[in-house]
Amino acid sequence: MAQSRRLIVDPTQVQGNHLALTAEQHHYLCDILRLRSGDRFIALDGQGQAWQAVLKAGTAVESSRSPYTATLLAPLTLPSEPLSPITLMTALPKGNAFDEVVRQATELGVMRIVPVLSDRTLLRPSVQKLERWRRIALEATEQSERAIAPTILDPCPFPVAVEQWQAESPRPMAAMCVARREAIHLLNWLPGMTKSPLAAGVWVAVGPEGGWTEAEVAQAIAAGFDPVSLGGPILRAVTAAIAAVCLVSAAYQAQQPDIPDIHRPTD
Repeated sequence: MAQSRRLIVDPTQVQGNHLALTAEQHHYLCDILRLRSGDRFIALDGQGQAWQAVLKAGTAVESSRSPYTATLLAPLTLPSEPLSPITLMTALPKGNAFDEVVRQATELGVMRIVPVLSDRTLLRPSVQKLERWRRIALEATEQSERAIAPTILDPCPFPVAVEQWQAESPRPMAAMCVARREAIHLLNWLPGMTKSPLAAGVWVAVGPEGGWTEAEVAQAIAAGFDPVSLGGPILRAVTAAIAAVCLVSAAYQAQQPDIPDIHRPTD
């Protein structure tokens, strides 16, 4: 089987069996993936729908007056996403470190990311930052061959994020990673997921550089979060987020039945 080449598109780009490509997407297909007119790839809308697509003749770069297009063939049956979505609620680290959190969390199967402005958060992200994170998530979704792109919510203050969790129905289990205090290790907390409805999912909260404040920890525990530990070493904010997601994602995958891989068309 040839390796599948994937492109996530906005649902508005799909019109019947016609797919309108942006110049950036055309550049990715032709210059990065080295596809040519008549070559096939997999188009996904990031919401679970996928098609086998053919790069349409006449869309080469030299035909600058023509729109970049592809033809959609038969829909593809996608493998199911995990039944229990994972939400990563994480305080924003300094600089561009959140880029890597988004990329790796997407590869590990997170279904939603809640960027949090905590008491110790230094970054105040712009609209352009949020757009960048969502673009990175789409790229990571393509790379990891996921069917559904994770949702990245607008950054919000810590109390608002806690309220968002409380508003979930059914309410997911929730763990808050804390340091320098006695708490059950996240690895030992995870078996409790079997006591919660699979559809409810899990929220895992990871703090910024310096950790959560005592007031934030107290508020989360009062709301229903369980304090958990990631072990003895003090981890960087980015490392802690990925370590926590790895553990939760592995626990969920262990609960899932074997799922056949997506049908991959041959060239």
